[in-house]
Amino acid sequence: MTKKTGYGLIAMTHLAKLPADSLASAREIAEHYEIPPALLMNVLKELAGAGYVQSVRGAHGGYRIVRAPEDVNFVGLMEVLEGPMKLAQCITGSVGDGQDGGACELMGKCPIADPIHRVHRRIRDFLRQVTLADVMAETGETTKK
Repeated sequence: MTKKTGYGLIAMTHLAKLPADSLASAREIAEHYEIPPALLMNVLKELAGAGYVQSVRGAHGGYRIVRAPEDVNFVGLMEVLEGPMKLAQCITGSVGDGQDGGACELMGKCPIADPIHRVHRRIRDFLRQVTLADVMAETGETTKK
């Protein structure tokens, strides 16, 4: 997980804790958690484009979460912010769904391709089960909606 995904999780947790119909600005979130504002603004823009948060413009604008924390899983969030999860060059986004990986010069005689693909699927399946609600429960945070 990169800082970008970490900042996305922080922002999503912050927004999930807000009372219903409340907004938080990117600057407010960035200042509260000491996150670089420009990077957080980009993260929130990507999350809005993917339908995780809603951006409200105007003098009193900001962001609000639009998905229930139980409906936000790690794989989805990570892939919005980072692109397809890959453990090796031969893995494409489709491997996690049980399909073949990408082209690799060694693919025909690679001794680790099958085991790596199995590990990748297991990790992806596990991370797909971990939700924002789980993260919030582990940290004692709760939603206020």
